Amino acid sequence: MEKVIAGLVQFKSSPYEERKALFAELANGQSPEVLFITCADSRIDPNLVTQTEPGDLFIIRNAGNIVPPHTRVAGGVTASIEYAVAVLGIKHIVVCGHSDCGAMKGALNVAALADLPHVQDWLDHSRAAVEIVKAKHDQASASELDAVTKQNVLLQLDHLRTHPAVAARLGTGEIDMHGWVYDIEHGTVAAYDESQREFVSIEERYAALIAAG
Repeated sequence: MEKVIAGLVQFKSSPYEERKALFAELANGQSPEVLFITCADSRIDPNLVTQTEPGDLFIIRNAGNIVPPHTRVAGGVTASIEYAVAVLGIKHIVVCGHSDCGAMKGALNVAALADLPHVQDWLDHSRAAVEIVKAKHDQASASELDAVTKQNVLLQLDHLRTHPAVAARLGTGEIDMHGWVYDIEHGTVAAYDESQREFVSIEERYAALIAAG
């Protein structure tokens, strides 16, 4: 906790002063372009990885970067998605998984979660990803962690399409969706390429955008 408190003191005297004009602008509202859905894992820092500033990303974090399929039951993830799309008017949605994901390890070994009933129920939203990998590889063990992590990202993108606000904007071409997996050790991100039906490097997936920028 000492590190956190020291950071707060340092923030006020240095980073805050350096971005004082930005914070003054943000004090009156936000207009992020990207909804970034990622894992609650402490090793993931969306702004650090994407080198973005406060106000650039509307972030949803939870165990396993999960998006429950839309239902009439209110939930924090569902409400946040609805607000980001319908009120903030975001243009892009990123679902970003990551290497060595504890949630995906749990999804692969549900029996180990017997004492964590809420975690077990939550990870049921990733069950289809495990079943797909199992069908493809005749098993779904720890060795398939990377495959399950990627399949889970694709599954959550499918779940996103069931949310009315998202479906409406997809139908009018006002939103693009992106599936990413962040490699913690190497600092790289793989992005899903629909034309190739596989994850490729960020540089390959967004070559045209990078060249234009």
